Amino acid sequence: MTTNGRTGGGGADDRASGRENGQWYPPEWPDRIRRLAHGELEPVPPRRASTVLLLRTGADGALAVHMLRRRTSMAFAGGAYAYPGGAVDPRDERDVPWAGPSPREWAARLGVEPEVAQAVVCAAVRETFEEAGVLLAGPDPATVVADTTGAEWEADRAALAGHELSFGDFLERRGLLLRSDLLGGWARWITPEFEPRRYDTWFFVAALPDGQRTAGVSTEADRAVWIRPAEAVAGYDRGELLMMPPTVSTLRALLPYEDVPAVLASAGERDLTPVLARARLVGEEIVLSWPGHEEFTKHLSSGPPHTPATATPGADA
Repeated sequence: MTTNGRTGGGGADDRASGRENGQWYPPEWPDRIRRLAHGELEPVPPRRASTVLLLRTGADGALAVHMLRRRTSMAFAGGAYAYPGGAVDPRDERDVPWAGPSPREWAARLGVEPEVAQAVVCAAVRETFEEAGVLLAGPDPATVVADTTGAEWEADRAALAGHELSFGDFLERRGLLLRSDLLGGWARWITPEFEPRRYDTWFFVAALPDGQRTAGVSTEADRAVWIRPAEAVAGYDRGELLMMPPTVSTLRALLPYEDVPAVLASAGERDLTPVLARARLVGEEIVLSWPGHEEFTKHLSSGPPHTPATATPGADA
């Protein structure tokens, strides 16, 4: 959550300074944007998706976030750093053992119908377990699973990722409740209309439960790190870390906070109005922008895209 790890066509500020950042930019975008502008391309309806910024306090006392580097073979944003997450599974809409704010309460927060809210929250918890091995669930409304390591847990992760097992059945078999109170809504971004794979993605924040640890690499990621938000942003600004605009934006939003409780306490005040990129033709130039996020504005031409340097930041999971 498209192609290779290339970025390019820097905005006015980048051109003036001679610097390129690590903004993800597939080389086919200019052609697709022109086709959309001329009515030759029909936008693909976005799929609902969820992603989670897992947070912990590092050994140095600093806030750290868990990030995955997507395998270059991935059809969407290959090579980019992101958070655990993915598309809603239709089975996420079925009854799920639940604790914490109800789907109706989440519906009011997310601005959707209760059944959609349930699916989005369920996908957030399910995908975090599938991709990071962290499970936001417990045997009762006041506790959380303390350890998700071992062969049986890994078998369940594989069955969930392979769509052989629904999340509701998984929780019921283990006698667990999804802990929706462990999540906080953070942002919502929709993939641009000219993209062939589109997602309407809710971003959540959550603390790494006591006793649990992230699982490392997965079928979709070749590297997993815990990294300070400021370090990740600096790597992006230097053009060393490839990221999509939502990833960078949510990282920057973490910069004012010193610890996990402060982040979670502020989540309820976050604006969840969806952000959707806009593209317009100005002569032969394409101006690509994300309303309210001017740093991502791109002035695109048909020139070759830039390839960020390879870097391996942070501490391994």
